[in-house]
Amino acid sequence: MTTRVALVGGTGKLGAIIAGVIDELDDFETVAVLGSSSDLAEIDGADLVVDASTPGVSIDVVRAAVDRGLNVLVGTSGWSTERIALVRPLVAATGTGAVFIPNFSLGSVVATALAAAAAPLFPSIEIVETHRETKVDSPSGTAVRTAELIADARAGVGPVASPHVDQRARGQQVASVPIHSLRRPGVIAKQETILSGPGETLTLVHDTVDPARAYAPGIRVALAAARDARGVTVGLDAIIDLSLGPRREPASSDDEGADEGAVTGQVARVTGA
Repeated sequence: MTTRVALVGGTGKLGAIIAGVIDELDDFETVAVLGSSSDLAEIDGADLVVDASTPGVSIDVVRAAVDRGLNVLVGTSGWSTERIALVRPLVAATGTGAVFIPNFSLGSVVATALAAAAAPLFPSIEIVETHRETKVDSPSGTAVRTAELIADARAGVGPVASPHVDQRARGQQVASVPIHSLRRPGVIAKQETILSGPGETLTLVHDTVDPARAYAPGIRVALAAARDARGVTVGLDAIIDLSLGPRREPASSDDEGADEGAVTGQVARVTGA
């Protein structure tokens, strides 16, 4: 059976990539493409709503879908754990499913999982994320989720050491982790998680160099999961078994995206110093 999709934000960069993936799938069909200012009644008649809009519009898209008893896949940035908590009761009450994907890149998900796995071993952890100058939100959804998963992994040892956090140049703290956001031309998306301990530093770096190729595998996985989801699901790591320890939940959303390794369109590397 074909799943009919209403794509909100389909005219944006991420929306166009998602639309291209749906066009290649035999069991999904785009029946409505909405802009961020479109009347949300246009989602009527769909089986699944996919949201690639803007942070300010996304909450209305999710509510409109859930109110109509429709499942929703959210790829829009700006969804923190606290914000997702606001819609959990609505999703539960309607028996629908809401899948929030901070980053469709498989390499990014692996880098975040590795950071969380290493987090209990390093007292100092900071994140530097870089996106093109057109990205409207800071910090990125991926950075927020990484920080939240780091804090979750460190529940038994306490928050990271972050001296001088009263100084604005020290970044924005999310779950005790300082995040530094760069917005500049000449880059698509890059995140560095820097973990430091006595006498050593571990740096996890993920670069998205071709968004369409990097996101397509994750989008396919997320669409299949969202079609049959019940309740709230956060992150590709909740859908794909990375075999890096117990799955954790936190949340949010972001995107933007040399072939190196098994996943195209992105580069991931680990360095120690």
